[in-house]
Amino acid sequence: MKILRTRSEISAYTLQQKQQGKRIGFVPTMGALHQGHISLINLAKNKSDLVVCSIFVNPTQFNDPKDLEKYPRPIEHDIAQLEAVACDVLFLPEVEEMYSSDEKWELALDGLDEILEGKHRPGHYQGVTQIVFKLFQYTHPDIAFFGQKDYQQVQVIEKMVQKLKLAVALEMCPIIREADGLAMSSRNVHLSPTERVQSLALYQSLMHIKEGWGKKSIEILKQEATEFLEKSPGINVGYLEICAPNNLQNNHPATGSEAVALVAASLGQTRLIDNILLP
Repeated sequence: MKILRTRSEISAYTLQQKQQGKRIGFVPTMGALHQGHISLINLAKNKSDLVVCSIFVNPTQFNDPKDLEKYPRPIEHDIAQLEAVACDVLFLPEVEEMYSSDEKWELALDGLDEILEGKHRPGHYQGVTQIVFKLFQYTHPDIAFFGQKDYQQVQVIEKMVQKLKLAVALEMCPIIREADGLAMSSRNVHLSPTERVQSLALYQSLMHIKEGWGKKSIEILKQEATEFLEKSPGINVGYLEICAPNNLQNNHPATGSEAVALVAASLGQTRLIDNILLP
């Protein structure tokens, strides 16, 4: 696996590969890789000729400096995982390589960045779009792969691609779960053994909605799932919403139509999100 650390290196290399007719698949990550990330790499390998993965813990998308500080960074383990699945290129820049001290970024996202996670973490999605735009500029991908677990993030990036008329296709990849249903996340390592058991309430609340979808009203399903979470030990509910899939500002899609149920909750100091697509 080739490891490149500067913008000029990654840009020159990917442009050269494109000129040779290769289709570039790109998987942006913040490291602390798990099987969810690896599933993106494998899908990228199936759909492209050259797979580029980036690892960059992006400071502009963290509201809390302590959260940025404690974000896991097991880089040697990450590199070993990427090599094991034959990733072609790792882009591994430092903060100074990606940002100058006087940078400003503001992109109109039609309110998608101000609801749900955006409401809890003001400015978060501006930071996400800022770094993803930069990464797209330097890696020149034909197709970029993102996990469904960060569903709102995928919608935000799709909006950015539309607004800026970027020549990249996005592919949302299914959530990879532990055997008991917990969505894989880099943050799961912060859960205590007790919190790890309690965290299953998120998935259980989503399954309750899925089982009742088309049989009960959205209001009743939301109420039942929210009450279940609120009664679950250790769970501090952030939100639980049922939304139209490509317009998350609409929290009342027609009962039985396509929708997405999204949930966020904190267990101790760890915030988890999850979602499920409703056909």
